[in-house]
Amino acid sequence: MASEFSLSGVGLHSGAATTVKVLPASAGGGRYFVRVDLPQQPIIPAKVEAVTATVLSTQLSCGDAYVRTVEHLLAALAGMGVDDARIEIDGAEAPLLDGSAALWVEAISQVGVASQSLPLERLHAPLTQPIWIYEGDTFVAAVPAPETRYSYGIDFDLSAIGNQWYSWSPTGEGDFALEIAPARTFGLAHQIEYLRQQGLIKGGTLDNALVCDRTGWLNPPLRFANEPVRHKILDLVGDLSLVQNLPTAHFIAYKASHNLHVQLAQQLEQNMKAEV
Repeated sequence: MASEFSLSGVGLHSGAATTVKVLPASAGGGRYFVRVDLPQQPIIPAKVEAVTATVLSTQLSCGDAYVRTVEHLLAALAGMGVDDARIEIDGAEAPLLDGSAALWVEAISQVGVASQSLPLERLHAPLTQPIWIYEGDTFVAAVPAPETRYSYGIDFDLSAIGNQWYSWSPTGEGDFALEIAPARTFGLAHQIEYLRQQGLIKGGTLDNALVCDRTGWLNPPLRFANEPVRHKILDLVGDLSLVQNLPTAHFIAYKASHNLHVQLAQQLEQNMKAEV
């Protein structure tokens, strides 16, 4: 990035207000969080080995310090081509903002993205062997392809969502800022009370998440007819950005979760290191 920016908001799960300041970092430094509210201001790298929880969001840790719900911000940085960034945060959860990555992308666009020469190991190599990870009828995969592509399928027993598939390529189907970033997180009305009893989604509201029940969407209109599946691609982009040298591949997911996304990221990380 060419300069720094700050955004504040409430965390989806904690309900706590936090401020994030994103600053330029040196070429090759990668993306990393700094818990400025803690003694010694511990650094938490945005790397797959730092993942410590994946329950309805992705959490990164270093020692006792952690930061959760990082996927939307990381997707925005990756989608806008920001490979190196220092992310200072004064709490344990990134703000949800409007439930999408649109405000992150807007802030990045306003400060601009600076071009930096990258070390050779940061260049994206092609995937050479397919990877498939299954859990019941859900799966994630990475298959060799000439260009990076993300394809996702979801299937819900609610007519407003139903079965949706969407495929998007950073080089083919349009701008990340227009096609993926605006898609908001979504939830099912009948699950809300249970999740809150589990200490989750304390900060979720109709202003920062789409909510659906048997009768339809409680807070329309949608930004896209298939906004839910586009949001799943947003999550996948964010989670796979934790791979230090994400290969060129076609990434495919069906009814997946942050846990499955991270399992794929872990396997990709292992395979790329083994090929070095």
